[in-house]
Amino acid sequence: MFKELFDSYNWEETQASIYAKTQRDVVEALNKTHRDLEDFKALISPAAAPYLEQMSQLSHRLTLKRFGRTMQMYVPLYLSNECQNICTYCGFSFHNHIKRKTLTDEEILKEVAAIKAWGYEHVLLVTGEANQTVGVDYLKNAIRLIREQFANISIEVQPLEQDEYESLANEGLNSVLVYQETYHLDNYRTHHTKGKKSNFYYRLDTPDRLGKAAVHKIGLGVLLGLEDWRVDSFFTALHLDYLEKTYWQTKYAISFPRLRPAEGVLPPKMELKDKELAQLICAYRIFNEEVELSISTRENEKFRNNIIKLGITSISAGSKTNPGGYAVDPESLEQFAISDERTPNEIAIMLKQQGYEPVWKDWDLALMTTGHDH
Repeated sequence: MFKELFDSYNWEETQASIYAKTQRDVVEALNKTHRDLEDFKALISPAAAPYLEQMSQLSHRLTLKRFGRTMQMYVPLYLSNECQNICTYCGFSFHNHIKRKTLTDEEILKEVAAIKAWGYEHVLLVTGEANQTVGVDYLKNAIRLIREQFANISIEVQPLEQDEYESLANEGLNSVLVYQETYHLDNYRTHHTKGKKSNFYYRLDTPDRLGKAAVHKIGLGVLLGLEDWRVDSFFTALHLDYLEKTYWQTKYAISFPRLRPAEGVLPPKMELKDKELAQLICAYRIFNEEVELSISTRENEKFRNNIIKLGITSISAGSKTNPGGYAVDPESLEQFAISDERTPNEIAIMLKQQGYEPVWKDWDLALMTTGHDH
């Protein structure tokens, strides 16, 4: 289990090690053909800032080699904003007195019709963490309702047990996103004061349960801004490295959610600037040529346009972060504020203008037909 490896690291020592990296370490990392975790530390360190242009070019080349000029399009479908957790940074948090809503079968199908009208074949189902209302049975039912209409179904919900993941995979679940939020144990407890999510190690062990359940793809990430983003990102890379070696048949993806304004939430502890986020994205690609890198509509239009060629392989568009936001109840409270409000069609046009092919359906199929050498 990852817990043993994780517990062998010390946060402060890791932090010191990252900040001690020199420009020579950065140059060495850039000149290698295979990079290790020490190289990743160098690439996310302050010493790498002057090398952003070289990192960007290398990241671009590596992404083209593996993924071609394709960009996976996906959209989140928020099924419920009910949640039993108290989290300091989330609009759905139990302590926020907001109108709660969980979609019925009929409402799910209305939302699906709106999403399908845009051309989407890849959907991400999202709920708050409320076992009684949106537990495994609710999720199974939702997947059964929509599976004929989508080539790819992902979920971002509460951590589940291995057998529960297996049963959802049998229904047609393709991938699971589970963000640790922060790998800083004490700080994690500060931000998650009530509910099942307050159990740090249960959440930390979730990707192991997913790997054992042979789920096709696992998505990792932290909420950038809760802690020192460099240290949190190193632990994410450590987690990714462990998982790839342990569950080598599974695919992996990294997301980069930055803290966004939301109802009753705290400001970031450490702000991550645009240039630093670009550096981080390039660092992941240079460290790992296979991992999928995803950027959401949390980010603004200009940043998303510029990040396309730096290593990103999947992008959301037209997102609503409130249950019923597409058709049923557009006014219900959103989880966080969207920054890029362009329609999926506008995003597709932008991608084509940059020489990329938006992939609405199946990623693996697109790779087989487009080739890798453009």
